[in-house]
Amino acid sequence: MIETMEKEKLSYRETAQQFDINSHYLIQEWERIYLTEGPEGFQLERRGRGNKGRPAKLPKEVEEDLLAEVQRLRAENDYLKNLQALVLEEERHQRKKRR
Repeated sequence: MIETMEKEKLSYRETAQQFDINSHYLIQEWERIYLTEGPEGFQLERRGRGNKGRPAKLPKEVEEDLLAEVQRLRAENDYLKNLQALVLEEERHQRKKRR
């Protein structure tokens, strides 16, 4: 349709009438797709909101690095919690000695 429009030098409205399409704005959009992506651009599904589902998989190295960092941070949190508990216990023990 776009090739016919260009060959015959038709306007958007004339092209819409010739191909019995209700809106000449569709012709404009299809021309934009054709000029930017070529005929292959019409193979893509363009209806709807698009996929916002699961993100793409990370490369194996990145995933392993992130998992290692999570493990390290969990160990650090556990250590700090234990340290805080020991410090609080030592403070309580010191207070009992003063009384």
